[in-house]
Amino acid sequence: MLTVVQMQGSVTVEYLAEKLGVTLQTVRRDVQRLADEGLLTRFHGGVRMPGSTVDNVAYKQRENLNAAGKARIAKAVADALPNDCSLILNIGTTTEAIAKGLLGHSGLRVITNNLNVAHILSANSKSEVIVVGGVVRGRDQGIVGEAAVDFIRQFKVDIALMGISGIESDGTLRDYDYREVKVSQTIMAHAREVWVAADSSKFNRPAMVEVARLSQIDRLFTDAEPPDPFPALLTDAQVRCDVA
Repeated sequence: MLTVVQMQGSVTVEYLAEKLGVTLQTVRRDVQRLADEGLLTRFHGGVRMPGSTVDNVAYKQRENLNAAGKARIAKAVADALPNDCSLILNIGTTTEAIAKGLLGHSGLRVITNNLNVAHILSANSKSEVIVVGGVVRGRDQGIVGEAAVDFIRQFKVDIALMGISGIESDGTLRDYDYREVKVSQTIMAHAREVWVAADSSKFNRPAMVEVARLSQIDRLFTDAEPPDPFPALLTDAQVRCDVA
């Protein structure tokens, strides 16, 4: 349901029932549940995505949002990522899913500003984890701030594995916290390749701060075919799109 609303912008309850092949009663019940969690906004006769460009969805809600799609993305990334390479994983529930997918790899040297990622990958005795220094955000265990930026500048890794809050139709990748954005931009600048992992709910999702443009990344992993105009934007930017 969230994916359908994300792709359409706003829809009626009747459209959702027809599109998903369920009853109006089921749609209304699930819409109410998602609205209570802050994932959808209701209006008379329909629903839309929350319009805030300032605040992200709470971490626990994001953790459960499209978990199956994130798991498919994680497997696709793990299949594409070779052993014996260096990489940086940033903040986000998608990168945490990817970390779980990398537990079978060997010879990885992973730098991360995500304490959840560090905790997950510390179980892999065949790889090494380096934790970025800086200010820890209590709500999601992300590490941000100038100290984090300075720490990352010491390195040049093979691959940056990036989560992102939104990809807008003007070809920009966006996030909510400018301190996190500064760290993400530094990660991208200190990697030989940039891979972005974003489930389908991220397309056309507004956020306040520009992280980068599609032309600055090499590869995009997602869980469904991107809606228009993104296929053309990805082609123009020469970004390889892997749909899991």
